[in-house]
Amino acid sequence: MWFVFTIVYHGVALGALYVTMRQFPSMNGWDFREMFFLYALWMAGHELHNTLFFTVVSVPEYVREGRFDRFLVRPLDALFQMLTVPQQIVPDGLILAIATLAAATVAANVRVDWIFVIFVPLVIAGGALIDLGISLAVATCSFWFIRIDTLRWVVMSLEQDFTRYPISIYTRGVRIVLAFILPFAFMNYFPATFFLQKAETGLHLSPAVGLLTPAIGLAWLGAAYAFWLVGLHHYQGTGS
Repeated sequence: MWFVFTIVYHGVALGALYVTMRQFPSMNGWDFREMFFLYALWMAGHELHNTLFFTVVSVPEYVREGRFDRFLVRPLDALFQMLTVPQQIVPDGLILAIATLAAATVAANVRVDWIFVIFVPLVIAGGALIDLGISLAVATCSFWFIRIDTLRWVVMSLEQDFTRYPISIYTRGVRIVLAFILPFAFMNYFPATFFLQKAETGLHLSPAVGLLTPAIGLAWLGAAYAFWLVGLHHYQGTGS
């Protein structure tokens, strides 16, 4: 059932994108096939995160219910324990994402060379780390604010809605947020610009910055983990 939901969710998103592009065949120089590739890159990183690291979003629930405390009395890193909570992992979404990316690569006539073969998996991994870093930062807020559903919803909406389109169509303030504050643009926009051999018109950076996604992912995860440690230091439990 979850796999069917995943297909419907991404199918509806791509369908809406197709309908939009039927009305506007070119969106600031991007056509539907190129935006299909843009979406598929984000989808691959996002689904890799959901396959390996999705349990991090359960931190607020564990904190509210008092179950988080058990991670603190064990001689292992609390985050490692959280990420390795036993669960049934079915990589159906990731398989669908890889198939979608393959189809988008063909549809957009992306040149598949040694750079593509080496860096696309790294970009996908970096995108998953960006997703993890942002999810971890949001989850850490639950150490101070027990309910963070609204914050999580806002961040998820920002990611899912704004990453469907090239950031060059947004105002400069939104571009800066998506590139440097919540770097969702490194999950798909900058790498897609590089692989599609397009000029980067959003912030007028070199398209090669798209290859920095793995480094951005590691940096964001490192910053989020440091914030997590601060949160652990201030965590006092929710009582009984």
